[in-house]
Amino acid sequence: MSEALVAQKGPYAVKVETGKRYTWCACGRSEGQPYCDGTHKTTDLRPVVYQAEKDTTVYFCGCKQTSTPPLCDGTHNTL
Repeated sequence: MSEALVAQKGPYAVKVETGKRYTWCACGRSEGQPYCDGTHKTTDLRPVVYQAEKDTTVYFCGCKQTSTPPLCDGTHNTL
């Protein structure tokens, strides 16, 4: 079970704070999307840690197919 599930067809807009770390769910199974809740332990997939360099809004990938994890690259438009 190593295939990522599509959590949603579109990104999650998240306001991030300078220096804070965010753990993005890469498997698509977390109940607390877009964040990891440990559900990946039933897969070979692992979460990705994102550390904010400034206060801003980022777009975490919802389809889990991005080539630039954890950020959305628009891949959901091709699904």
